Amino acid sequence: MKKVDIYTDGACSGNPGAGGYCAILIFNGIEKIVSGGEAETTNNRMELVAVIEGLKALKEPCEVDLYSDSQYVINAINEKWLDGWVQSGWRSESKKSVKNVDLWQALLPLIKKHKVNFIKVKGHSDNEYNNRCDKIAVSIYKNSNKKES
Repeated sequence: MKKVDIYTDGACSGNPGAGGYCAILIFNGIEKIVSGGEAETTNNRMELVAVIEGLKALKEPCEVDLYSDSQYVINAINEKWLDGWVQSGWRSESKKSVKNVDLWQALLPLIKKHKVNFIKVKGHSDNEYNNRCDKIAVSIYKNSNKKES
């Protein structure tokens, strides 16, 4: 099984507002960047989309170390929140509907297909790849807000 590192980040101007995401995949020293954005979204959605799009870019099942600065994403997996949401019919512990169900449902088959280790990194610190992802995600939503003359 191939070993791939994926760094992800999402960014949003306003919450909701214009957003961008980026995933940098690294295999044998070769990098691939996957990025995009949405006109009206939230930061948490962009964080999740970055993870989903990064994993979707893999052409075969892989062993993945996935790095994210999103506590929302990392805790949902590592603290087993996602498992609980599935078991409870997409309800939180407080019995409220879970947000971003469509994205969590899109993520589920991807984390079953790949062996994914979710790793929390500190945002806006000294992690080169996290900083690059952030810069790309921010540039996407900033460029989407420019008016054509």
